[in-house]
Amino acid sequence: MNAEIISVGTELLLGAVVNTDTAIVARALSELGIDLMHTCVVGDNPQRLKEAVEGAITRSGLLIMTGGLGPTADDLTKETTAAAAGKKLVLHEESLRRIQNYFNEQHVSENQAKQAWLPEGCTVLQNDNGTAPGCAFQAENGCTIIMLPGPPSELTPMLNNYAVPYLKRSQEYTIVSHNVHIYGRGEAPVAQMMDDLMDSQNPTLAPYANEGECYLRVTAKAHTHEEADRMCGPLIQEIRSRLGNFVYSVDVNSLEELVVKELTEKGKTLATAESCTGGLLSKRITDVSGSSGVFNMGVVTYANEAKEELLGVPHETLEQHGAVSEETARAMAEGIVRRSGSDLGVGITGIAGPEGGTPEKPVGLIYIALSDGENTWVAKRSPIGRTKSRDWHRHCAASQALDMVRRYLAGMPVIEVHE
Repeated sequence: MNAEIISVGTELLLGAVVNTDTAIVARALSELGIDLMHTCVVGDNPQRLKEAVEGAITRSGLLIMTGGLGPTADDLTKETTAAAAGKKLVLHEESLRRIQNYFNEQHVSENQAKQAWLPEGCTVLQNDNGTAPGCAFQAENGCTIIMLPGPPSELTPMLNNYAVPYLKRSQEYTIVSHNVHIYGRGEAPVAQMMDDLMDSQNPTLAPYANEGECYLRVTAKAHTHEEADRMCGPLIQEIRSRLGNFVYSVDVNSLEELVVKELTEKGKTLATAESCTGGLLSKRITDVSGSSGVFNMGVVTYANEAKEELLGVPHETLEQHGAVSEETARAMAEGIVRRSGSDLGVGITGIAGPEGGTPEKPVGLIYIALSDGENTWVAKRSPIGRTKSRDWHRHCAASQALDMVRRYLAGMPVIEVHE
Protein backbone atom coordinates (compact mmCIF):
# COMPACT_ATOMS: atom_id res chain seq x y z
CA MET A 1 0.00 0.00 0.00
CA ASN A 2 1.24 3.49 -0.90
CA ALA A 3 0.51 6.30 1.52
CA GLU A 4 0.49 10.09 1.68
CA ILE A 5 0.44 12.53 4.57
CA ILE A 6 -1.18 15.96 4.37
CA SER A 7 -0.54 18.28 7.31
CA VAL A 8 -2.97 21.17 7.58
CA GLY A 9 -2.25 24.59 9.06
CA THR A 10 -1.11 28.00 7.87
CA GLU A 11 1.14 28.20 10.95
CA LEU A 12 3.10 25.26 9.51
CA LEU A 13 3.55 26.98 6.15
CA LEU A 14 4.79 30.15 7.84
CA GLY A 15 7.28 28.25 9.98
CA ALA A 16 5.65 29.56 13.17
CA VAL A 17 5.16 25.93 14.26
CA VAL A 18 7.52 23.09 13.36
CA ASN A 19 5.72 20.27 11.58
CA THR A 20 6.64 17.27 13.74
CA ASP A 21 3.40 15.45 12.84
CA THR A 22 4.75 14.19 9.52
CA ALA A 23 7.81 12.63 11.17
CA ILE A 24 5.68 10.96 13.86
CA VAL A 25 3.27 9.46 11.34
CA ALA A 26 6.03 8.52 8.87
CA ARG A 27 7.83 6.44 11.50
CA ALA A 28 4.62 4.58 12.32
CA LEU A 29 3.95 3.86 8.64
CA SER A 30 7.48 2.55 8.17
CA GLU A 31 7.08 0.13 11.06
CA LEU A 32 3.85 -1.13 9.50
CA GLY A 33 5.52 -1.80 6.15
CA ILE A 34 3.53 0.93 4.40
CA ASP A 35 5.40 2.84 1.71
CA LEU A 36 5.15 6.61 2.15
CA MET A 37 5.26 8.24 -1.27
CA HIS A 38 4.25 11.88 -0.72
CA THR A 39 3.94 14.44 2.05
CA CYS A 40 2.75 18.02 1.88
CA VAL A 41 1.63 20.95 4.01
CA VAL A 42 -1.51 22.88 3.11
CA GLY A 43 -2.65 26.14 4.69
CA ASP A 44 -6.12 26.77 6.08
CA ASN A 45 -7.63 27.31 2.64
CA PRO A 46 -10.58 25.08 1.61
CA GLN A 47 -9.89 25.17 -2.14
CA ARG A 48 -6.20 24.32 -1.88
CA LEU A 49 -6.97 21.61 0.69
CA LYS A 50 -9.67 20.16 -1.58
CA GLU A 51 -7.21 19.97 -4.49
CA ALA A 52 -4.56 18.31 -2.31
CA VAL A 53 -7.00 15.70 -0.99
CA GLU A 54 -8.43 14.90 -4.42
CA GLY A 55 -4.95 14.39 -5.83
CA ALA A 56 -3.90 12.19 -2.91
CA ILE A 57 -6.88 9.84 -2.95
CA THR A 58 -6.51 9.43 -6.72
CA ARG A 59 -2.93 8.18 -6.58
CA SER A 60 -2.61 6.52 -3.16
CA GLY A 61 -4.28 3.77 -1.16
CA LEU A 62 -3.91 5.53 2.18
CA LEU A 63 -4.17 9.20 3.09
CA ILE A 64 -3.43 10.43 6.60
CA MET A 65 -4.48 13.97 7.49
CA THR A 66 -3.08 15.79 10.51
CA GLY A 67 -4.44 19.02 11.98
CA GLY A 68 -7.51 21.14 11.35
CA LEU A 69 -9.97 19.13 13.47
CA GLY A 70 -10.48 21.71 16.21
CA PRO A 71 -13.31 24.10 17.09
CA THR A 72 -12.20 27.30 15.33
CA ALA A 73 -13.46 28.65 12.03
CA ASP A 74 -10.26 27.77 10.19
CA ASP A 75 -10.43 24.09 11.26
CA LEU A 76 -11.83 22.78 7.98
CA THR A 77 -10.11 19.44 7.49
CA LYS A 78 -13.15 17.23 8.15
CA GLU A 79 -15.58 19.24 6.09
CA THR A 80 -13.26 19.59 3.11
CA THR A 81 -11.88 16.05 3.18
CA ALA A 82 -15.28 14.41 3.61
CA ALA A 83 -16.68 16.35 0.67
CA ALA A 84 -13.73 15.43 -1.55
CA ALA A 85 -14.18 11.78 -0.58
CA GLY A 86 -17.92 11.81 -1.29
CA LYS A 87 -19.03 11.55 2.35
CA LYS A 88 -21.45 13.65 4.38
CA LEU A 89 -20.92 14.56 8.03
CA VAL A 90 -23.23 13.26 10.73
CA LEU A 91 -23.35 13.87 14.47
CA HIS A 92 -21.58 11.21 16.54
CA GLU A 93 -23.43 11.27 19.85
CA GLU A 94 -20.75 9.52 21.91
CA SER A 95 -18.12 12.03 20.80
CA LEU A 96 -20.47 14.87 21.71
CA ARG A 97 -20.93 13.41 25.19
CA ARG A 98 -17.17 13.12 25.61
CA ILE A 99 -16.77 16.79 24.65
CA GLN A 100 -19.51 17.76 27.14
CA ASN A 101 -17.81 15.75 29.88
CA TYR A 102 -14.45 17.31 29.01
CA PHE A 103 -15.84 20.78 29.69
CA ASN A 104 -18.18 19.56 32.44
CA GLU A 105 -21.11 21.17 30.63
CA GLN A 106 -24.34 19.65 29.34
CA HIS A 107 -24.52 22.18 26.50
CA VAL A 108 -21.30 23.22 24.78
CA SER A 109 -20.89 25.95 22.17
CA GLU A 110 -21.64 25.30 18.53
CA ASN A 111 -17.94 25.53 17.71
CA GLN A 112 -17.07 22.88 20.29
CA ALA A 113 -19.95 20.66 19.21
CA LYS A 114 -18.85 20.73 15.55
CA GLN A 115 -15.91 18.53 16.50
CA ALA A 116 -18.40 15.67 17.01
CA TRP A 117 -19.59 15.82 13.39
CA LEU A 118 -17.78 13.04 11.54
CA PRO A 119 -17.96 11.31 8.12
CA GLU A 120 -20.89 8.95 7.92
CA GLY A 121 -19.97 5.32 8.61
CA CYS A 122 -16.46 6.12 9.83
CA THR A 123 -14.51 4.36 12.56
CA VAL A 124 -14.14 6.91 15.34
CA LEU A 125 -10.65 7.26 16.88
CA GLN A 126 -11.05 8.38 20.47
CA ASN A 127 -9.12 11.41 21.71
CA ASP A 128 -7.93 10.63 25.24
CA ASN A 129 -6.00 13.88 25.56
CA GLY A 130 -8.23 16.52 24.01
CA THR A 131 -11.62 17.25 22.50
CA ALA A 132 -11.35 16.56 18.75
CA PRO A 133 -11.87 12.89 17.83
CA GLY A 134 -10.12 11.40 14.83
CA CYS A 135 -11.64 9.01 12.34
CA ALA A 136 -10.94 6.46 9.62
CA PHE A 137 -13.09 5.74 6.56
CA GLN A 138 -13.02 4.76 2.90
CA ALA A 139 -13.43 7.25 0.08
CA GLU A 140 -15.74 6.31 -2.78
CA ASN A 141 -12.76 5.04 -4.81
CA GLY A 142 -11.56 2.80 -1.94
CA CYS A 143 -8.74 4.97 -0.59
CA THR A 144 -8.47 4.73 3.19
CA ILE A 145 -8.48 8.14 4.88
CA ILE A 146 -7.43 8.70 8.49
CA MET A 147 -7.80 12.10 10.14
CA LEU A 148 -5.77 12.90 13.27
CA PRO A 149 -5.50 16.04 15.43
CA GLY A 150 -2.51 18.34 14.98
CA PRO A 151 -1.07 18.78 18.50
CA PRO A 152 1.55 16.02 18.96
CA SER A 153 0.34 15.42 22.53
CA GLU A 154 -3.02 14.37 21.04
CA LEU A 155 -1.84 12.92 17.73
CA THR A 156 0.77 10.51 19.12
CA PRO A 157 -1.45 8.57 21.56
CA MET A 158 -4.34 8.48 19.08
CA LEU A 159 -2.02 7.21 16.37
CA ASN A 160 -0.45 4.52 18.57
CA ASN A 161 -3.56 3.42 20.45
CA TYR A 162 -6.20 3.53 17.72
CA ALA A 163 -4.94 4.33 14.20
CA VAL A 164 -2.06 1.83 14.12
CA PRO A 165 -4.23 -1.10 15.35
CA TYR A 166 -6.82 -0.10 12.72
CA LEU A 167 -4.18 -0.25 9.98
CA LYS A 168 -2.60 -3.47 11.25
CA ARG A 169 -5.78 -5.36 10.57
CA SER A 170 -5.26 -4.90 6.81
CA GLN A 171 -1.46 -5.13 6.57
CA GLU A 172 0.25 -8.12 5.00
CA TYR A 173 3.85 -7.00 5.64
CA THR A 174 5.85 -5.31 8.37
CA ILE A 175 9.12 -3.39 8.17
CA VAL A 176 11.95 -3.56 10.71
CA SER A 177 14.85 -1.10 10.71
CA HIS A 178 18.07 -1.02 12.73
CA ASN A 179 20.53 1.88 12.86
CA VAL A 180 24.23 1.02 13.02
CA HIS A 181 25.97 4.04 14.56
CA ILE A 182 29.56 4.85 13.61
CA TYR A 183 32.11 7.28 15.03
CA GLY A 184 35.56 7.94 13.57
CA ARG A 185 34.70 7.24 9.94
CA GLY A 186 32.91 9.77 7.74
CA GLU A 187 29.84 9.12 5.60
CA ALA A 188 31.80 9.05 2.31
CA PRO A 189 34.41 6.44 3.29
CA VAL A 190 31.76 4.35 5.03
CA ALA A 191 29.57 4.42 1.93
CA GLN A 192 32.56 3.40 -0.20
CA MET A 193 33.32 0.46 2.10
CA MET A 194 29.68 -0.64 1.87
CA ASP A 195 29.24 0.01 -1.84
CA ASP A 196 28.65 -3.61 -2.83
CA LEU A 197 26.03 -3.99 -0.08
CA MET A 198 23.97 -1.01 -1.22
CA ASP A 199 22.40 -3.00 -4.06
CA SER A 200 20.67 -5.36 -1.65
CA GLN A 201 16.90 -5.18 -2.07
CA ASN A 202 15.68 -6.89 1.08
CA PRO A 203 17.18 -6.03 3.46
CA THR A 204 18.27 -2.63 2.20
CA LEU A 205 21.19 -0.53 3.38
CA ALA A 206 21.38 3.28 3.36
CA PRO A 207 23.97 5.71 4.82
CA TYR A 208 23.05 8.86 6.74
CA ALA A 209 25.18 11.68 8.15
CA ASN A 210 24.85 13.15 11.63
CA GLU A 211 26.83 16.00 13.17
CA GLY A 212 30.39 14.70 13.21
CA GLU A 213 29.40 11.05 12.76
CA CYS A 214 27.20 8.83 10.60
CA TYR A 215 24.97 5.77 10.70
CA LEU A 216 23.79 3.00 8.41
CA ARG A 217 20.13 2.02 8.34
CA VAL A 218 19.39 -1.65 7.70
CA THR A 219 15.76 -2.29 6.74
CA ALA A 220 13.94 -5.55 6.01
CA LYS A 221 10.38 -6.30 4.96
CA ALA A 222 8.60 -9.55 5.83
CA HIS A 223 5.28 -11.03 6.88
CA THR A 224 6.17 -10.87 10.59
CA HIS A 225 8.27 -8.62 12.77
CA GLU A 226 10.37 -11.57 13.91
CA GLU A 227 11.14 -12.67 10.35
CA ALA A 228 12.11 -9.14 9.26
CA ASP A 229 14.31 -8.76 12.33
CA ARG A 230 16.14 -12.01 11.56
CA MET A 231 16.75 -10.87 7.99
CA CYS A 232 18.61 -7.78 9.27
CA GLY A 233 21.04 -9.81 11.38
CA PRO A 234 23.55 -11.05 8.74
CA LEU A 235 23.86 -7.61 7.13
CA ILE A 236 24.48 -5.94 10.50
CA GLN A 237 27.12 -8.54 11.26
CA GLU A 238 28.85 -7.87 7.92
CA ILE A 239 28.89 -4.12 8.66
CA ARG A 240 30.47 -4.79 12.05
CA SER A 241 33.05 -7.04 10.42
CA ARG A 242 34.10 -4.36 7.95
CA LEU A 243 34.08 -1.37 10.29
CA GLY A 244 35.32 -3.03 13.48
CA ASN A 245 35.36 -0.87 16.59
CA PHE A 246 34.29 2.24 14.68
CA VAL A 247 30.76 0.86 15.18
CA TYR A 248 29.73 2.10 18.59
CA SER A 249 26.19 0.76 18.78
CA VAL A 250 23.16 -0.69 17.07
CA ASP A 251 20.01 1.25 17.95
CA VAL A 252 21.56 3.21 20.82
CA ASN A 253 21.00 6.66 19.42
CA SER A 254 23.95 8.62 20.82
CA LEU A 255 27.42 8.27 22.25
CA GLU A 256 26.30 9.79 25.54
CA GLU A 257 23.53 7.23 25.95
CA LEU A 258 26.00 4.42 25.33
CA VAL A 259 28.62 5.88 27.71
CA VAL A 260 26.12 6.27 30.56
CA LYS A 261 24.92 2.71 29.96
CA GLU A 262 28.46 1.28 29.93
CA LEU A 263 29.57 3.28 32.98
CA THR A 264 26.52 2.01 34.85
CA GLU A 265 27.11 -1.61 33.89
CA LYS A 266 30.78 -1.44 34.89
CA GLY A 267 30.22 0.52 38.10
CA LYS A 268 32.51 3.36 36.99
CA THR A 269 32.21 7.11 37.55
CA LEU A 270 33.22 10.04 35.35
CA ALA A 271 34.04 13.73 35.79
CA THR A 272 34.83 16.41 33.22
CA ALA A 273 37.04 19.49 33.01
CA GLU A 274 36.18 21.64 30.00
CA SER A 275 37.48 24.82 28.50
CA CYS A 276 36.54 25.48 24.85
CA THR A 277 33.46 23.19 25.00
CA GLY A 278 32.02 25.30 27.81
CA GLY A 279 30.21 22.48 29.60
CA LEU A 280 28.73 20.88 26.48
CA LEU A 281 30.20 17.48 27.34
CA SER A 282 28.71 17.48 30.84
CA LYS A 283 25.38 18.68 29.43
CA ARG A 284 25.22 15.83 26.93
CA ILE A 285 25.98 13.33 29.67
CA THR A 286 23.46 14.74 32.14
CA ASP A 287 20.78 14.88 29.44
CA VAL A 288 20.71 11.08 29.70
CA SER A 289 18.38 9.60 32.31
CA GLY A 290 20.33 7.72 34.95
CA SER A 291 23.52 9.76 34.54
CA SER A 292 23.36 10.87 38.18
CA GLY A 293 24.60 7.42 39.17
CA VAL A 294 27.81 7.70 37.14
CA PHE A 295 28.60 11.40 36.63
CA ASN A 296 30.22 13.02 39.65
CA MET A 297 30.96 16.56 38.53
CA GLY A 298 31.87 18.85 35.67
CA VAL A 299 33.83 22.11 35.77
CA VAL A 300 34.34 24.78 33.11
CA THR A 301 37.80 26.25 33.59
CA TYR A 302 38.00 28.93 30.93
CA ALA A 303 40.63 31.12 32.55
CA ASN A 304 44.15 29.92 33.25
CA GLU A 305 43.71 30.87 36.90
CA ALA A 306 40.75 28.52 37.14
CA LYS A 307 42.75 25.70 35.60
CA GLU A 308 45.44 26.24 38.23
CA GLU A 309 43.17 26.72 41.26
CA LEU A 310 40.45 24.15 40.55
CA LEU A 311 42.42 21.47 38.70
CA GLY A 312 45.96 21.95 39.86
CA VAL A 313 47.35 22.56 36.39
CA PRO A 314 50.94 23.70 37.04
CA HIS A 315 51.61 27.36 36.33
CA GLU A 316 54.80 26.32 34.56
CA THR A 317 52.82 24.10 32.16
CA LEU A 318 50.61 27.00 31.16
CA GLU A 319 53.57 29.35 30.82
CA GLN A 320 55.69 26.97 28.79
CA HIS A 321 53.09 25.21 26.61
CA GLY A 322 50.01 27.43 26.76
CA ALA A 323 46.41 26.70 27.65
CA VAL A 324 45.86 24.96 24.30
CA SER A 325 48.35 22.14 24.47
CA GLU A 326 48.68 18.42 25.03
CA GLU A 327 50.34 19.05 28.37
CA THR A 328 47.49 21.23 29.66
CA ALA A 329 44.80 18.80 28.52
CA ARG A 330 46.65 15.99 30.27
CA ALA A 331 46.93 18.01 33.49
CA MET A 332 43.21 18.92 33.33
CA ALA A 333 42.13 15.30 33.01
CA GLU A 334 44.42 14.16 35.80
CA GLY A 335 43.38 17.11 37.96
CA ILE A 336 39.65 16.41 37.68
CA VAL A 337 40.24 12.77 38.66
CA ARG A 338 41.98 13.92 41.83
CA ARG A 339 39.43 16.65 42.55
CA SER A 340 36.33 14.50 42.05
CA GLY A 341 37.52 11.09 43.18
CA SER A 342 36.08 9.66 39.97
CA ASP A 343 37.34 6.59 38.16
CA LEU A 344 37.73 8.54 34.92
CA GLY A 345 38.34 12.17 34.05
CA VAL A 346 38.19 14.07 30.76
CA GLY A 347 40.01 17.30 29.99
CA ILE A 348 39.28 19.40 26.91
CA THR A 349 41.09 22.55 25.80
CA GLY A 350 41.27 24.18 22.39
CA ILE A 351 40.29 26.98 20.03
CA ALA A 352 36.72 26.65 18.79
CA GLY A 353 36.72 29.96 16.90
CA PRO A 354 35.63 31.69 14.85
CA GLU A 355 38.40 34.00 16.09
CA GLY A 356 41.45 33.60 18.28
CA GLY A 357 43.62 31.27 16.24
CA THR A 358 47.26 31.76 15.22
CA PRO A 359 49.40 30.09 12.56
CA GLU A 360 50.90 27.88 15.27
CA LYS A 361 47.57 27.18 16.96
CA PRO A 362 44.77 27.64 14.40
CA VAL A 363 41.02 27.57 14.95
CA GLY A 364 39.93 23.96 15.28
CA LEU A 365 42.97 22.81 17.25
CA ILE A 366 41.61 20.95 20.28
CA TYR A 367 43.24 18.55 22.72
CA ILE A 368 41.16 15.94 24.54
CA ALA A 369 42.58 13.90 27.40
CA LEU A 370 41.23 10.89 29.26
CA SER A 371 42.75 9.74 32.55
CA ASP A 372 41.99 6.81 34.83
CA GLY A 373 44.32 8.08 37.54
CA GLU A 374 47.18 5.86 36.44
CA ASN A 375 47.30 6.32 32.66
CA THR A 376 46.40 9.30 30.51
CA TRP A 377 45.70 9.42 26.78
CA VAL A 378 45.59 12.63 24.75
CA ALA A 379 43.96 13.04 21.33
CA LYS A 380 44.63 16.00 19.06
CA ARG A 381 41.96 17.40 16.78
CA SER A 382 43.53 19.47 14.00
CA PRO A 383 41.81 21.78 11.49
CA ILE A 384 40.62 19.75 8.53
CA GLY A 385 41.21 22.24 5.72
CA ARG A 386 37.76 23.79 5.56
CA THR A 387 35.92 26.34 7.61
CA LYS A 388 33.69 24.91 10.31
CA SER A 389 31.51 26.66 12.84
CA ARG A 390 32.22 27.14 16.52
CA ASP A 391 29.31 24.86 17.36
CA TRP A 392 30.68 22.13 15.08
CA HIS A 393 34.12 22.17 16.71
CA ARG A 394 32.62 22.06 20.19
CA HIS A 395 30.16 19.28 19.36
CA CYS A 396 32.79 17.12 17.68
CA ALA A 397 35.25 17.60 20.52
CA ALA A 398 32.62 16.46 23.03
CA SER A 399 31.79 13.50 20.79
CA GLN A 400 35.42 12.44 20.56
CA ALA A 401 35.73 12.64 24.34
CA LEU A 402 32.71 10.35 24.68
CA ASP A 403 34.17 7.97 22.12
CA MET A 404 37.44 7.81 24.08
CA VAL A 405 35.50 6.89 27.22
CA ARG A 406 33.51 4.32 25.23
CA ARG A 407 36.68 2.74 23.89
CA TYR A 408 38.34 2.65 27.32
CA LEU A 409 35.34 0.91 28.88
CA ALA A 410 35.28 -1.65 26.05
CA GLY A 411 38.99 -2.43 26.38
CA MET A 412 39.78 -0.99 22.92
CA PRO A 413 42.57 1.39 21.89
CA VAL A 414 41.47 4.72 23.37
CA ILE A 415 42.64 6.76 20.38
CA GLU A 416 41.88 5.47 16.89
CA VAL A 417 40.06 8.08 14.82
CA HIS A 418 40.04 8.52 11.04
CA GLU A 419 37.55 11.07 9.76
